[in-house]
Amino acid sequence: MNSGDKMTTVELRSSMALAFIFFLRMLGLFLILPVFVLYAEGLRGTTPTLVGIALGSYGLTQAVFQIPFGMLSDRIGRKPIITAGLLIFASGSITAGLTDSIMIVILGRALQGAGAIAAAVMALAADLTSDTQRTKAMAMIGISIGFAFSLAFILGPALNPFIGVPGLFFLSAGFALLAIIVLFAMVPNPEQCIFHSDTESTPGQFGQVLNDRQLIRLDVSIFILHMLLMSSFVVIPLAMRDIAGLAPAHHWQVYLPVLLSSAVIMFPFLLLGEKFNKVRLFFPGAILVMMLSQFGFYLWHVSIQQIALLLVIFFTAFNYLEAILPSLITKMAVPAQKGTALGVFSTSQFIGAFSGGLAGGYIYEHFDLSSVFLFDGIMSLIWLIFTITMPETADNKNFTIDISK
Repeated sequence: MNSGDKMTTVELRSSMALAFIFFLRMLGLFLILPVFVLYAEGLRGTTPTLVGIALGSYGLTQAVFQIPFGMLSDRIGRKPIITAGLLIFASGSITAGLTDSIMIVILGRALQGAGAIAAAVMALAADLTSDTQRTKAMAMIGISIGFAFSLAFILGPALNPFIGVPGLFFLSAGFALLAIIVLFAMVPNPEQCIFHSDTESTPGQFGQVLNDRQLIRLDVSIFILHMLLMSSFVVIPLAMRDIAGLAPAHHWQVYLPVLLSSAVIMFPFLLLGEKFNKVRLFFPGAILVMMLSQFGFYLWHVSIQQIALLLVIFFTAFNYLEAILPSLITKMAVPAQKGTALGVFSTSQFIGAFSGGLAGGYIYEHFDLSSVFLFDGIMSLIWLIFTITMPETADNKNFTIDISK
């Protein structure tokens, strides 16, 4: 293994290929997020609650299978588990694309989540890189996920008028099959599959990790963050179409400048927070900004200009928190328990996605669209109160980007 400052050719090629595999899976998973609630209105048996469950059901199954699949990859190999996961994901995509029933779509989305390859891919990346280069590999994967998430919000609405949501599901299946080709064509077989405490979970450590108050605070934070994301997008596309009057085919024209602007605004805070150890200030500040965006949506979502401005505020806070929370986990976890802490953290994230879809759909069905934003604002306020007592983090320059989705 390489012990210098640069990756070897094998390490670089492996890391880039694994990042591309993650990119394809996440792009397929999130393509429908900005357009599904509009499409689901025509599905048989649909209700707002079931629509929310369909959006978030992948999170529940991913939470269930994420850690077990990673452990199983230690026994039978990384590539077989990754291949199986991608095939399960493809089958779920095809299932959701072929049906006109909301219940079958829920099943398809659950199958997408059941193809939980993240832990196995992380372990394979660890197998193929040296200790000194592993952070770079994880960063590549994390960046690819962030790019896939942003691109999905543009491509989903842009492609929807041409291929529809069923076509987006079929495209997701194609991405999964392409990922399998990349896995075997570009990723070498590791010399051996060994356990890595910095990337994999240890069952015997769960009790210790779950008793750590600081780690629990971060687990609750990622839970609420993804709950807010999923609940918001149960109703934001509806607000853009029905209240602001923007045709769904043009929604991408809002998301593109919104995501670019939010990234530009967020990035300096990310760098300054790490360089000058200002996370203690910026972290609750981002939660405050998130809270303001939600209450802003509650009060003002009449025009597309209002929605676009609030989306910039929302995604600025979301992107910052999405990046900084895993970094805080790696700083606060005992080094030997880092993999387990990240496993619990990831599970909390996926449960949050499911809970957000369920809560958003239920509140919209039984109250109204604005009530979803009010709920999210109240949850953000509770989160802020819960977080402001967090102590200053150590001056640790090691920055880890989230690759757990």
